[in-house]
Amino acid sequence: MLAQVTTPSLQGRAGVGLLFIHWNPDIFAFHLGSFGVRWYSLCWAIGLFSVYLLEHKLYKEQRIPEEKFEPLVFYCFFGILIGARLGHCLFYEPAYFLGSPTHMLEMIVPAKLGADGSWHFTGYEGLASHGGTLGLMIALWLFVRKTGLRLFTVLDNIAIVTPICACAIRMGNLMNSEIIGRPTDVPWAFIFERIDQLPRHPGQFYEALCYALFFLVHWYFYRRQPQKVGTGFFFGLCLFLIFTARIFIEYTKENQVDFENGMLLNMGQLLSIPFVLLGAWCMWHSRKTEK
Repeated sequence: MLAQVTTPSLQGRAGVGLLFIHWNPDIFAFHLGSFGVRWYSLCWAIGLFSVYLLEHKLYKEQRIPEEKFEPLVFYCFFGILIGARLGHCLFYEPAYFLGSPTHMLEMIVPAKLGADGSWHFTGYEGLASHGGTLGLMIALWLFVRKTGLRLFTVLDNIAIVTPICACAIRMGNLMNSEIIGRPTDVPWAFIFERIDQLPRHPGQFYEALCYALFFLVHWYFYRRQPQKVGTGFFFGLCLFLIFTARIFIEYTKENQVDFENGMLLNMGQLLSIPFVLLGAWCMWHSRKTEK
């Protein structure tokens, strides 16, 4: 929804009469009886299903046996979910989740212990993309050991389609009004009504747009040079593009936890640097492999 607003903290820079987007969608996409399906879960499902279809297409084109493709979904799903959950708990809130046995259990169980001593289902409130990436890499290594496929062949193929899943997940963050941006006076600013009445950068949307573009870039290069699959080029390109974009987009976003406030680079930026370097090395190494 577009609305004409005047925000006191921005009046000196923005003046009045700017159009901002009021954002407060229902967290549930639809209900099945008493069970509600959240937008965030739906976006995850759409992202993973899209990866499944596209990855299956790649394996068929490369004549990789069907029986070696079938376990891939299992490995990817649990690798991403476990890695993303542990990444959030250990990177962003270690003091809380390591503070007691009950909180450690909350790392694994999608529920929280209430003040009355009963458990309440909450879903996994907190998933970190860096942890998900690391979890996926470990899962694919285990997948390679089981199937006997070449590691870089598996990594390149999953990297070609990964950005489309990342795009869907960031749209889920947008629907949840989480990972919000910093206050701004740009005309496309979002007012996340669930948070406050300040116009803010839609950092989630910036990332989603970048990842959609990166998917098109990957698909273009794959169609032009399919022989690069197995060299590590696509894996390196995926890491380099996604985490370089993440470093810059973090400047438009609010810090997620208080301890980041005094840091030169926040946790998301610090965790992105090793992935950027690994991506650059993989692309450099792919040239040697091709030769």
